[in-house]
Amino acid sequence: MATDNSEITHDFPGFFKVYKDGRVDRYWNTDFVEAGVDTETGVQSKDVVISPETNVRARIFLPKINGPAKKLPLLVHYHGGGFCIGSPFAPAFKTFLSALATQANVIAVSIDYRLAPEHKLPTAYDDSLAGLQWIATHSDGKGPEPWINEHADLGRVILAGESAGATLAHYVAVQAAAAGMCGVAIKRLLIVHPYFGAREPDKFYQYMCPTSSGTDDDPKLNPAADPDLLKLKCDAVLVCVAEKDKLKGRGVAYYEAMKKCGWGGAVDFHETKGEDHCFHFFNPRSENIGPLLKKMVDFIQLG
Repeated sequence: MATDNSEITHDFPGFFKVYKDGRVDRYWNTDFVEAGVDTETGVQSKDVVISPETNVRARIFLPKINGPAKKLPLLVHYHGGGFCIGSPFAPAFKTFLSALATQANVIAVSIDYRLAPEHKLPTAYDDSLAGLQWIATHSDGKGPEPWINEHADLGRVILAGESAGATLAHYVAVQAAAAGMCGVAIKRLLIVHPYFGAREPDKFYQYMCPTSSGTDDDPKLNPAADPDLLKLKCDAVLVCVAEKDKLKGRGVAYYEAMKKCGWGGAVDFHETKGEDHCFHFFNPRSENIGPLLKKMVDFIQLG
């Protein structure tokens, strides 16, 4: 017979289950790979602490510098995982961001955030915004991280993310503009297989964010309901979806909302046929990864 402590009170398959005593058991634990030189691309990476108070960290990816040193655009990345799993320190992100940094010739910073349900939302949103604020402290070339001081052009910033990370990237872009954040100029917003809301309550999201309705009347889950949306200042947004992704409709709705709302920038759309959610991580041998990566690189290099 199960004891009280082993009784499961909440179960979200694929993500986590919660026991009566408060323990959280994840269905999928993130592997960790050390920072260092990527043998395929020559990209160097290192880990830094953004906030000693919260222990939020980031991993920085620096491509090989050929020729005279010059400042590179900065890509700020937020990882997916339903706000409750994943980290920038997983092998898949090292492979992906090393390839993206090389092909787009950018320096990339993947911001970590504290995970739900131990840290209820909006903690992940707050940590994600704090990560960009930390980057902005380097605008005078005297910030705490030498790689950013020496190599990053904070006048050419791209925010990017996949799944829940795409939701966070959009939120940070809007909030930075609404607050008039100084020190960074966001030029591009790369939204890949985003996790947004629908009319029916999302019980999973509601559990992680008890203050949310879990529906599309929550501005964090539905940008069209955000009164600050028109304050967005970046030049362009690229929305990527996958044909077989159950969240595809939410990505399409986001694309349509961004086209119609009148915020002033350009909106582009890319659909990968025959693939599912975040296939470029879960199906690393897919022949569709190359075209998706090329679309991202071309978008980042516009202008």
